[in-house]
Amino acid sequence: MTHDPYPLPTGSFDLAIDLGAEKVIAAYRGEQRIAIEIKSFLGPSKISQFYGALGQFIAYRTALHTQDAARILYLAVPDDIYDRFFLTPFVQELVTQNQLYLLTYSIKSESLEKWIPLPNIVSK
Repeated sequence: MTHDPYPLPTGSFDLAIDLGAEKVIAAYRGEQRIAIEIKSFLGPSKISQFYGALGQFIAYRTALHTQDAARILYLAVPDDIYDRFFLTPFVQELVTQNQLYLLTYSIKSESLEKWIPLPNIVSK
């Protein structure tokens, strides 16, 4: 991990990324530079939280492209939320159309579970 949280000044806006438990971190995976936006999806409306997460992801990816184009942004979500919500056809379509890169994590074991897609097959 290189930055926790990862700053993304955009000129007009300094994106305040550290949102308590939800934040963006910068890290390396092998030789690849990545940034991870962590979301917990603890609120009652998963779709409303998804709208917010998708908007943030797009804004952060755009700012990241300007600041550090080689770094790949991932959205980290709990594995149970991924299984129950992200695999629905509508959300899958949004993920695909918006080229959202996902990382799932286990809250119980505090471990990373899945990279979707794997960072070594992501092209910039």
